[in-house]
Amino acid sequence: MSRISQNVSLKVKQELALRPKILQSLKMLALPVLELESYIKQELQQNPLLELREEKEGDERMETDEPITESDASQDDADGDNEMDDTVDEAKKLTEILDQWSEFHYHSGSGSVSERDNERIEPIIRYERSGKEKYFEQLYPLKLKDEEMDFITELVDSCDSYGFLPEDYDITAAGKRFGLSARRSEELHQITLSAWPKGITARNISECLVAQLDEKQRENEIILGMVSEHFDDLIHRRYQKIASFYGVAPEVIFSYKDQVSKLDPKPGLRILGSNAAYVYPDVTLKLIDGRYEVIINDSVTPNIIISPRYRQMINRGYFDRETTSYVRERINSAKFLIKSIYMRMKTLEQVSRSIIKHQQDFFYKGSGIIHSLTYSTIAQDVGKSESTISRVVKHKYVETPYGVYAFRDFFTSTAGRDDNFESISRHKVKNHIIRLIDAEDKTKPHSDQEIVELLKEEGLNVSRRIVNKYRDEMGILNSRLRKIQR
Repeated sequence: MSRISQNVSLKVKQELALRPKILQSLKMLALPVLELESYIKQELQQNPLLELREEKEGDERMETDEPITESDASQDDADGDNEMDDTVDEAKKLTEILDQWSEFHYHSGSGSVSERDNERIEPIIRYERSGKEKYFEQLYPLKLKDEEMDFITELVDSCDSYGFLPEDYDITAAGKRFGLSARRSEELHQITLSAWPKGITARNISECLVAQLDEKQRENEIILGMVSEHFDDLIHRRYQKIASFYGVAPEVIFSYKDQVSKLDPKPGLRILGSNAAYVYPDVTLKLIDGRYEVIINDSVTPNIIISPRYRQMINRGYFDRETTSYVRERINSAKFLIKSIYMRMKTLEQVSRSIIKHQQDFFYKGSGIIHSLTYSTIAQDVGKSESTISRVVKHKYVETPYGVYAFRDFFTSTAGRDDNFESISRHKVKNHIIRLIDAEDKTKPHSDQEIVELLKEEGLNVSRRIVNKYRDEMGILNSRLRKIQR
């Protein structure tokens, strides 16, 4: 007879529990301007005390001189009157905050709200981070050698837009160019095929789809055979032929066909296609009289006002204790919303000014050179945590006299070393790569390895993988696609 035993154990676990309001504030800090405006509008829907100013309202303010009649005041006891008076005072303070907030936006050097809206009619085009860059990031934890990463980069770089290598592509020969054995080359190819999106660097559709099968599907002889040996029959709907070969009913093939149909025959489009995105800058930097002015782009918040309906109700002052409690709760919620918006704006301004201070060559000399800069440096400068800086930088853009940049573009680690063992930034390397490619013979364009050697001659020591990565970020084709036939 088996025994059933019960054990009770205690575990001590440290957790950081954030209150809902703090989470709301952190969320607003991370939102780019367009998403912030949508978020604020959603919040206003949940708080009937607030609404967006209509054009016809203009500069209408909350009326506070309407007297409270004796009959109104007598509807509650003394405690109720005191609570109601406090609520009216809180409402007046909120109105003053909103008025000051609106005046600040109207006179912050960016013109009226309507003028800023007109300036923002057309979006500014900006390219998002390369899909290939995200793809390669999954491989970094594998701690592959440089030559192995270079080989994988060569494989991906040789694919067409659908993610396929040429059918006659020789994996072994390609591996030899990087000093890899035939066995290791095949192993690395399988690693590449299994990275998301699965199937990249396949030499044909069958190899691509097989790479996407999960372990259970691979153990199924029929499913595996349908996407490999019988794929031609599958796409031509010769289901009876496949069913006869495996000795099963056609219904079985139909059910497996549904699983195969969920596979992606063109995985390359997920990382190799165009990543153009239309964005609005969250911050505008203007050089005025030799000094940069930081303008936070936000057209919704100065239009937030107290609802006229609630304004009248608060002015008259006759509502019961339950309504008083509800109004005070909504007022507190509104004040926290405004405070969160203000803190986001203030943090964005502080981070922007700190970036300008640390990237003076770029902003004041127009050199295009961006020096190594980390979140930690900015965090120490503005007195915030690194996680806060990360939230500020993520998915946000800044308009400068030299164009629109992602905030993250100003943060760069060391790309390599020069002959004096001094660190060099990625922007310096990129500028050299552009110059070399512009000057190359278009009938014999430089390969990435040749660019590495040319950079080395100029005193810049970087890996081939870095050259490939930066070339891809700049939208420059590989040497095979840059070549012009005579």
